[in-house]
Amino acid sequence: QVQLVESGGGLVQAGGSLRLSCAASGTIFSISTMGWYRQAPGKQREFVAKITSFSNVNYADSVKGRFTVSRDNAKKTVYLQMNSLKPEDTAVYYCFHEIGGTWGQGTQVTVSS
Repeated sequence: QVQLVESGGGLVQAGGSLRLSCAASGTIFSISTMGWYRQAPGKQREFVAKITSFSNVNYADSVKGRFTVSRDNAKKTVYLQMNSLKPEDTAVYYCFHEIGGTWGQGTQVTVSS
């Protein structure tokens, strides 16, 4: 069974950067697509980015050019580098392990204007 733990969230001013990490336990990390999603207050959870086992990446239009997803299979960790942050990026960010169907507990990102 896969368990995910996110970290790296916090409070940042608009235009700033944060790097989120998602560390996984279990033995099937390297072969699974990993995704990042976010949920703002009063809104549905939405897709942000994903990276396949071959490191192919895909992004939501709202974050293209600002966010970068990457992975380190040796560390069983996926990252989300977030640059040029905007107040509308404020949300709880979750990582998702596709094969295990597992969500992390989330990490809060707050961007002040």
